[in-house]
Parts: sequence; structure tokens; C-alpha cells
Amino acid sequence: MASRTFQISFAGLVTKFSRLSIPQTSPVIISHHCARCVHTQSSPLLFHATSQLWGAPMKKKKKVDPAVLMQRETKRKKKIERQMKRLEKFGRRLKPVDEIDGDPKILSQIRLRRRPPAVLTFEEGERRALLQKQWSRSKLHQHTEEAATLSSLLITQDRALDELKFESEELYNMAIQLDEMLIGTQMKGPTATPPIKGYFAKDGEYIDTTKTYD
Repeated sequence: MASRTFQISFAGLVTKFSRLSIPQTSPVIISHHCARCVHTQSSPLLFHATSQLWGAPMKKKKKVDPAVLMQRETKRKKKIERQMKRLEKFGRRLKPVDEIDGDPKILSQIRLRRRPPAVLTFEEGERRALLQKQWSRSKLHQHTEEAATLSSLLITQDRALDELKFESEELYNMAIQLDEMLIGTQMKGPTATPPIKGYFAKDGEYIDTTKTYD
């Protein structure tokens, strides 16, 4: 096989590497920077030599007795079997919720905290019954008066509209129109709570105490 020879002129090399540049340094340290400070960008983004990161030697595997491995596997199988039996007997255990389950300390004292119902005397029972009847009669009287007042207002309004219709049909039609000013309400005020004068908000830390069940 015939060998080939290549001839590259010095001018061609200059053209090829025209974008390479070396920063201006002193003659003493220029030999140290020549291999590091060559870049091919217009901005001074230089090449840096990094340390060699070779792979670490593999650790020797410890020899384990086959009997120990068999014992570990047996324990793991027994643990899985116990969990399966527990699921079959009690079902799936849900995550505890403090708001529903309650405080165990309070639940253990529920007998001490339970208060028996008060025993009322005959006089106290009669007094409460009479008070309840008086309250019922008072609310019934109030409802009757409000219903009578509303009925009287409606009758008076109907009579006034009839008289207005007899006088002028145009005024009657204007009177029965919906008054939009009664519905529209505008309020002006602060949209948020105003800041407290002289209050300095401290930039502190907090600890998250949320329970996780992973």
C-alpha cells in the first residue's frame, strides 16, 4: 500500500488557528500559562486543565456463610407471612388522624371526664317548663304582629296603585318599574387589615412537625 504525504504551509496553519489567542503575561510565567490559557472564543473563556478522575478500585466482597444467608431469607419470609396474617385478621390499617382519633391521654381519662346528667328538682323542672312556654307565646305574638303589619302594608300599596292607575296610566307604569337604586350598593373602605404601626416582623425559623408515614 502506497504511503501518502501531506504538505501544509505555515500560512495555512496561521489561517486555521487564527482564532486562538494567548493572554499577555510576563516572560517568567508565560511558559506556565501557554498550555492553559488558549481559547477559541472572542471573550476570555479559557480552557482549564482539571485533575485526573480515575475509577477507584472495586471493593472486595466479603464472603458470607451460606447458612447465614439461609437464616436471613427464612426470617424475611416469616416476617412477610406474619404481615399477611395480620392483614387477613384485622384488615388494612389506615393512617391515624389526630383530629378523628383524639388524644390518647384524654381517651384514657374519659371515665374521669364524663359528667353524669344533673338531677333536677320538681320546682326547677316546673320553672323551666313555664319559661319555655312563655318564650313560645312571646315569639308567636311577635310573628303575628309582623305578619299583620306586612299584610296591611301590601293592602295599602295595592289601593294606592289602583288610585294612581285611575288617575294616570303613564305614572302607574312608571311606579311598578323595578327601582335599581335599591339593589345597587357601593361601599368604600380598606380592602385589607391596615398594618400595625411600629410592628417589626421578625425573620425567624420554624420546624415542620407534620407526621409522615412512609
